[in-house]
Amino acid sequence: MPLRFEVTAQEAGRRLDRLLADRDGRFSRTAWQRAVAGGRVTVDGRPVTAEAFLVRAGQIVEAEPPEEAGPPVALTHEPVPVPVPIRFQDAHLLVVAKPRGLVVHPAAGHWHHTLVQALWPAIRGDAGDPLRPGVVHRLDKDTTGLMLVARSAEVRRRLSEALAARRIERRYWAVVHGVPRWPAGRVEAPLGRHPRARQRMAVVPDGRPAATLYTVLARWDQYSWLELGLETGRTHQIRVHLAHLGHPVVGDPAYGRPDLMTPVGQALHAFCLTFTHPVTGVRITCLEPWPADWEPLLGRLGPPREGAVPEAGITGVATAEAEP
Repeated sequence: MPLRFEVTAQEAGRRLDRLLADRDGRFSRTAWQRAVAGGRVTVDGRPVTAEAFLVRAGQIVEAEPPEEAGPPVALTHEPVPVPVPIRFQDAHLLVVAKPRGLVVHPAAGHWHHTLVQALWPAIRGDAGDPLRPGVVHRLDKDTTGLMLVARSAEVRRRLSEALAARRIERRYWAVVHGVPRWPAGRVEAPLGRHPRARQRMAVVPDGRPAATLYTVLARWDQYSWLELGLETGRTHQIRVHLAHLGHPVVGDPAYGRPDLMTPVGQALHAFCLTFTHPVTGVRITCLEPWPADWEPLLGRLGPPREGAVPEAGITGVATAEAEP
């Protein structure tokens, strides 16, 4: 299926190959580079053969998919028996608690058993991109916690706009190596593909602007519990920024350190999600306790030297009436 879209203000100045890879994750950036070089991509109706071409807001990009095998459409829509807790739902959207080890949507190398397929009966219908129906934002495979999923293309569009305008608040907990020098801070460093390991992200001079906020909630001798907030939402942003700071997430398979404290998976959890409902106008906050598989890690750490570990708490949904 041909790809056609208008470049947004947030996407202005990006390389064409990177933008295409982000817009259509079925194909690798290398595959899109071959498509560009082969004359399969036009910008405002004119062929562009330089993958490093920088796009401008308002331009219309049209692309024929790379000559790389993708999945049969039927495979992307087969429901799979993966339990995904739903914390809030109505006719327009869902808030789900993504478990560890679950990829969000089908993509190259992982076409089956994804969150999208696990939710497919609940998001069936016109929910946007056929490979990512309803997906507003993503969590990494081994990150747990709250995600927002739209049930129609229009609701997905509105939520995506709210996300881009920073009107959706996402808060995370992480257990990290070491203790940051300052009790709170802001990490600002541009992110892009690692120059050699293309499956990873890195702080690179020509990367996209990215900023992460952190607050230290508890300290041990060699570890810390952080609360984190996003000013931007780049791929692997929290994990790369914390590694760049010198305090990688415990258990992170790509950016972390080998350690006897490593839990079942990386100790990063999306515990709070706040947004304004795009149809009703009601302000909604959802909370999700840290996962049970953190228990062995916390047991080994013992009582913190300073501060306190947040209570595991219970799942909760709070709403505030829309303003008249």
